[in-house]
Amino acid sequence: MKIARELREDVYRANMALSESGLVIGTFGNVSAVDRAAGLFVIKPSGVPYGALSPDDMVPVSLDTGEVLEGSLRPSSDTPTHLALYRAFECGGIAHTHSEVATAFAQARLPIRCMGTTHADYFCTDIPVTRPMTGDEVRLDYELNTGHVIVERFTELKLDASRTPGVLVANHGPFAWGGDPFKAVEHAEMLEFLARLEWRVRTLAPDVPLPDKYLVDRHFARKHGPTAYYGQK
Repeated sequence: MKIARELREDVYRANMALSESGLVIGTFGNVSAVDRAAGLFVIKPSGVPYGALSPDDMVPVSLDTGEVLEGSLRPSSDTPTHLALYRAFECGGIAHTHSEVATAFAQARLPIRCMGTTHADYFCTDIPVTRPMTGDEVRLDYELNTGHVIVERFTELKLDASRTPGVLVANHGPFAWGGDPFKAVEHAEMLEFLARLEWRVRTLAPDVPLPDKYLVDRHFARKHGPTAYYGQK
């Protein structure tokens, strides 16, 4: 089948933006974007240095079967995780990094608390952390089960993925998503920034109370939803 050139180019440019953001080193990290009408998503190939990538290297994958639809390159090893998230969440793009401070929170199994308006401009709740995966989950379909424990955590906490567009996978790292791959990269950048703020808050005042919910809700609503008024029309 012929994959839309525009989708490949968007995914390539989003991966380049992720690389340039400073959130990834080596070949860590990946960005994907979905075309739900076509029943597929496109993702970075596995283990290829960012500087060697081109739009033609982006790998199309079936939303139905998870199989590669075109080309000879293997998709990112995290592809099954992206597949699980696309099936569960209404998002258009996903970004995964091993960014330093967010990954430290993931390895410490600590959520990134919503402590103020900077956080609330992008995430209206704490950024949750998943439970540790079981031995069977790791041995059998590890990457797919990574997606499943993310969805499980959002279900347990009754979270709306559009209002909390990111997560920490315990002992692994952050995933973020958005309406398109560029918004997913933006959320990955913000998630890392919020992790740095939370690290400092926990150091300065570990027992400081959480802000009132009405403040968090007001700041999130300024930028998102039908009553948003931040920025220009």
